[in-house]
Amino acid sequence: MNLPFDKNISVSKLVSIFRSTSATYKFYWFWAILEAIESGKKRITKREIFARMISLSWYTVNYFKVSFGKQDVIQSAVEQIKELESLSIDSSQEHILSTLLITKNKETVSLLNHFDNNVPHKFLSPWLGSGSKSEIYDKSNDKFESVPYRLEKEYIKISDKWLPYFKVHIALLKTYCYWNLTLFLQSRNPNVPDIPNKINRPIQRGSLSTHKTRFWDLVITEIGAVNCIYTNKTLKKGGYAVEHFIPYQFVAHDLMWNLIPADSSFNSKKSDKLPKFDDYFDSFYEIQKMGFEIVKTIRPKNKFLEHYLPLFPNQIFDKNKFEDHIKPMLSIAHNNGFQYLEI
Repeated sequence: MNLPFDKNISVSKLVSIFRSTSATYKFYWFWAILEAIESGKKRITKREIFARMISLSWYTVNYFKVSFGKQDVIQSAVEQIKELESLSIDSSQEHILSTLLITKNKETVSLLNHFDNNVPHKFLSPWLGSGSKSEIYDKSNDKFESVPYRLEKEYIKISDKWLPYFKVHIALLKTYCYWNLTLFLQSRNPNVPDIPNKINRPIQRGSLSTHKTRFWDLVITEIGAVNCIYTNKTLKKGGYAVEHFIPYQFVAHDLMWNLIPADSSFNSKKSDKLPKFDDYFDSFYEIQKMGFEIVKTIRPKNKFLEHYLPLFPNQIFDKNKFEDHIKPMLSIAHNNGFQYLEI
């Protein structure tokens, strides 16, 4: 992905920022600066940038549980701040930002200030080299027109030469940052599905109403009822929920091979917990196979049948192939922090 050329600044050095990274700091630092510029600021306090870094990474860490790597402090800072500030997983970016800007909790402030040790000055290394922190601060003032920002103790000030470039191309620059962050996280989480959709908080989760009416209602109408694999409760048309066997927070999709009818009250209790493979896979497989074969018979052109094609291209529901797909995903999700369901 290329960035627009500008004769007044060194775009090539900006491009080089993300070429060698061992943590997510630079991605979130730059993204936070762009967000602040978009809000109309040229002089930006470090406290605001650090708070924005936490708010931007919040959902990826807390909701989707994507690993940033053992060396990355952002992940642990997000997890600790959630408890220190009594914030919820679903807190909005705006609420997190406003909370962190005014908090007087010393532990929270310390976690935010940790990012001042290296991130602000090391981001400027393509322009100013790899000198000591004090040297880079001095150079950022001496060469203010050539670098993206000047470093001060409590704030940064965006360069007059760079500010127009940032403003004009802000959407593209945010996409560039997002793209590079996605590549970085994919390299750290090679077996985790759909990383690109786990960087930003979804504006709204998709509805499962059509999955219910155009697939599972057809199945239940055909045979009268099915049993919930978790509670063994009889489920009839209109009296059940459609739930993700492997939590949405891990798979980040609503494909039918992961969706089954379930007891509505238990669905709420299950939340983002993982079903234990040995306890539930056989029942999950049976209801999936039955649903697939019934719909294939009575509605062979049903669009939800397409969801199964990557797993069963010959449209034969094979238990071994299904197990080979589901079992590793449960294991990986658990390794990423999702907990098993305990009844």
